Amino acid sequence: MAKQAARKAAKKTAKTIRSAKKPAARIRLAADIGGTFTDVAAFDEKSGRLLLGKSLSTPRHLVEGISDGVGKAGAAFADASIFLHGSTIAINTMLERNGARTALITTEGFRDVYEIGRINRPDAYNLYFKRHDPLVRRSLRFEARERLTAEGDVHIPLDEQSVHAVCDRLIELDIDAVAIMFLHSYRNPDHEIRAHDIVRKRMPKAFVSASHELSQEYREFERVSTVISNAYIGPRVRDYIGEIDDHLKAHDFDGSFLLVQSTGGLYESAQAKEQCVRMLESGPAAGVIGAQALCKAIGLPDAIAFDMGGTTAKAGVIYQGEALTTGAALVGGYERALPVQIPMIDIFEVGTGGGSIAYIDEGGALHVGPVSAGAEPGPACYGRGGQEPTVTDANVVLGRLDPDRFLGGEMALDVPAAKAVIAEKVGKPLGLDTVQAAAGILRIASTTMSYAVKGVTTERGLDAAAFPMIAYGGAGPLHAVAIAREIGTEKVIVPRAPGHFCAFGMLFSDLRYDFVRTWPMRLATVPFEEMQTIYNELIAEGEAALARAHDGKLPVRVALSADMRYVGQEHAVTIALPNQLIRKQDRGGIKQRFDDDHLLRYGTCAPGEPAEIVSLRATVSGVMKAPPLEKIARGSAAPPKSAVLGTRMVSFDNRPKPVKTTLYRREELKAGNRIKGPALIEEHASTTTVFPGDTLVVDQFGNLVITIGRD
Repeated sequence: MAKQAARKAAKKTAKTIRSAKKPAARIRLAADIGGTFTDVAAFDEKSGRLLLGKSLSTPRHLVEGISDGVGKAGAAFADASIFLHGSTIAINTMLERNGARTALITTEGFRDVYEIGRINRPDAYNLYFKRHDPLVRRSLRFEARERLTAEGDVHIPLDEQSVHAVCDRLIELDIDAVAIMFLHSYRNPDHEIRAHDIVRKRMPKAFVSASHELSQEYREFERVSTVISNAYIGPRVRDYIGEIDDHLKAHDFDGSFLLVQSTGGLYESAQAKEQCVRMLESGPAAGVIGAQALCKAIGLPDAIAFDMGGTTAKAGVIYQGEALTTGAALVGGYERALPVQIPMIDIFEVGTGGGSIAYIDEGGALHVGPVSAGAEPGPACYGRGGQEPTVTDANVVLGRLDPDRFLGGEMALDVPAAKAVIAEKVGKPLGLDTVQAAAGILRIASTTMSYAVKGVTTERGLDAAAFPMIAYGGAGPLHAVAIAREIGTEKVIVPRAPGHFCAFGMLFSDLRYDFVRTWPMRLATVPFEEMQTIYNELIAEGEAALARAHDGKLPVRVALSADMRYVGQEHAVTIALPNQLIRKQDRGGIKQRFDDDHLLRYGTCAPGEPAEIVSLRATVSGVMKAPPLEKIARGSAAPPKSAVLGTRMVSFDNRPKPVKTTLYRREELKAGNRIKGPALIEEHASTTTVFPGDTLVVDQFGNLVITIGRD
């Protein structure tokens, strides 16, 4: 026994010595999974190097795409201290309607709130209009006897037997996920908490979600839609996060696994497994955060962040140095949308990407998207069995993509296949030659994508033409100048490694927690002491969450805001609320801020009308160390000869015939280089198009700054 104990002690000592000898992890890994590609960015904190990897997404086993990307970046999970991740799995599960078999438990008499909704009918004369399609049908919506008043007082105590009776039925129906939303639980969550405990005990394998965990705001329809969305996507997202967690541990990763929220902030994986709906727009939000960091570095206060990948195109706005956010979003378009009432970066998305399929409808009109060829089989030019013409195929036909240097030569493109599908399925039906058909596909795609840009600018009262556009994503730089012409903007900025930019943006994200409390109060009679008390409580919640999520102490940043409206209005506007206005009890200053924001948003304001506060908001962030933006070597106005790859005949929207175009290798360009269009700037995961008449200048950080010429 003594010898056995000695051997165990020796093994333990040896293990301790090996652990002590293991170098401290010094790499921050970030991975963004898109519909077509998985992007990886790895920042080596010791050397300051940024490592990049890109691989095809693997829909059947998504973690394989992450591993492939990490390997191609020349990094390893075991060397990382933090792994950051963003994914489209949550939003895709909602849009594709392939979530869990979900049931709702709600207050007696309110089972139909979710289906009744807001009675929105944008087009009053559309005979084919269809309302939103609930994720949970009526037969799976159940009632429990209880009732709270609007003040949160108990009107009817929770009848626990009614909850048990519902559980009996849910077990019979083999329900996978349960959403709980009781009336006015944002004021008093006690009934929801007790019902949650009962359901969790009776159905230990089910995913159970209560509305107060996600939203502390009023509006029953939005709250029930939010909690149902969370339950509907919950099992799939939870399993997915768990799969990544297991994969990380199997590869000796012992750091922090954090996910990107729709706000662009980070939260821990344990919370993400329960509050899945907070990561609906995680990947796109990270891109906007990256654009915000770039704006700060180059001294640009306002910009449009435009992201085009393989499946969709997204746009957000940086205004006065901050990414614009919203307290709610409509998933699925305005007409048939399901609202989600959580804070998120205001992002407008359209179903047009590199893999979007072009088709002719029954009336003979050409459409592009929203159906995508995805990663499997992908566009026809990928040579993986795709039989439909896509935006990428059109770019190949027009000469804008080099078939031998795509992804740095890792993937050869099949030009004859691209020409064949476009000729057969677009050209012949429309009586166009192949080049004309391909050009038509891109024109329609550019017009559609311009709607995403206008959705986050014009609809907010902002002039899209006055904002420079930061273009990224694998396909963003390829189409940016065409979209700039559509919206009238004069400048396009293409950052370094645009194909990895969303993963890169994650490295600039901070741990972030958003809190809101409904607090209706006339501005003229606001008790500022009570307001300050509520804000202090929200801030304390955020600081406690930061302490749980991160072992070390992080610098804390707090931002306060309030939802306000004119008395008699239904909907509110969120305004930033500096703490000094609260301390000074400056009602006039708060009212002025509200009037100004209302004027910007709606083109009108009413300074003489009384206003009221609806909700108070606090954002508490733990500021993470961000990588510095590296400067590149300076050169002369003329690009070095080593940057020139040759020439190719390329078709552009502003020229009737193909023109001789110079090709450049981006990694060889120097700061100060000037290039006149037409030109193509090629790099590993993207190609930047410079139209005839445009001028490109390389700035000190290696960004390509394109000034749009007049056609």
